Amino acid sequence: MPLQDLTPQLRTRLTKTERSVGWFVFLATALLLFGFGYYLYHAAEHKGWFLEKAKFYTYINSASDLNLGDPVYLMGFQVGVVTRISAEPPRTHHDVRIDFVINQINDSGPTPVPYYSYVWSHGSEVKLNSTSFLGKRGLTITRGTNGFGIYSTRSPQTLSLAQAQKLSNPDDWRLAENIFDASSNLVFRAWTTSLVQSNLTRIAAMKPESLIAFHITDIHRHLVGVWDESGQRYQKFDYLVASNAYELPAEESPDISDELQAMVAQVKAALPNVLALTNQLTAVLNNAANATSNLNVVIAAAHPLVANFAAISGDLRGPGALGDWVLGRNASLQLEGALTNANLLLANVDTNLDVLTGQIGLTLINLADITSNLNAQVQANSNLLWGISKTVADADSFIQGLKHHWLLRSAFKTKATNQPSIKTQPPTKAK
Repeated sequence: MPLQDLTPQLRTRLTKTERSVGWFVFLATALLLFGFGYYLYHAAEHKGWFLEKAKFYTYINSASDLNLGDPVYLMGFQVGVVTRISAEPPRTHHDVRIDFVINQINDSGPTPVPYYSYVWSHGSEVKLNSTSFLGKRGLTITRGTNGFGIYSTRSPQTLSLAQAQKLSNPDDWRLAENIFDASSNLVFRAWTTSLVQSNLTRIAAMKPESLIAFHITDIHRHLVGVWDESGQRYQKFDYLVASNAYELPAEESPDISDELQAMVAQVKAALPNVLALTNQLTAVLNNAANATSNLNVVIAAAHPLVANFAAISGDLRGPGALGDWVLGRNASLQLEGALTNANLLLANVDTNLDVLTGQIGLTLINLADITSNLNAQVQANSNLLWGISKTVADADSFIQGLKHHWLLRSAFKTKATNQPSIKTQPPTKAK
């Protein structure tokens, strides 16, 4: 039925229904678009599409167990993903190139810090370690220990020496490059050297064409500088330029399969020695069994000896049992009698010694009296010693005269010896 044939009441009611349906469809479409947009935003945020991406690459020997989208770890946190895995051309020094990005922010602290700020020019490297027992490998970046950050949010600017000398606040400007002397010695270091007049004077003496510096307060919300290792300076960073990526050295551990293969080879090489060792252990055990059997025979043979020793030790338990066993039963009585006699003998010797010493004392006293009387006689008779001396001399002269007498000469002959004869002079006659 045509719409113009409807009554005005039905036409008004149909218009309101059409309007309600139109609003419902509009709201449903808006909610659907909002939900789809929120999903896209949440997925993009989760994948880090809105975060700054610091580009890195490294060279490894093998791309086994590595895939696009594999996570990249730093200090145990997932900070990025692998974006490209490619084989290098022939006749190059490297085999496989791995490109990856760091696009996460450490928001666990009071101030969010991007994870790429932990990657420095010295100390940061890529380690390929096994992340599972099945041999799955992953990329782990070590934290920098020296140098300065690879990426910067301060834009490097090229200045001439004249422009550098006209800066209004030279303390707020820092070198964005390392400056070396003619002997390749580092003289001025990036990030630490300010463009004050004293430093500019020394830099001008090296006659550089220009300086690369940045203003410390000129901070951007995105990455604008990357360190160029070959030129020892910062250059402008553009994510769309492939050459702006920074190379990190890699430390690649061997695959689990290679390690297992090497382990199997070592086990196979050591297996003959193990079998020989088991044979030797078998021989040792057999010898030990024979030794234990022989030891049982020896113990059985030594049983009477042990029994006798036990009996002897039982006899030696009482007081004086050792002496009775060695010297006999009556030895103690005899020894006691001998000791008694020895004590009596010592007592008698002591008594006799006292008497003997008393008698010797009396004898010495008598001898002293005799010598004192003789001394008194000699002192009283001064010619007594001369008379005795003369008597002895006359007696000697008399004997010498008898030796030369013809009748008694044979009685005084001596046996001949080999000794030379000693001529004796005749005694002088006493006047």
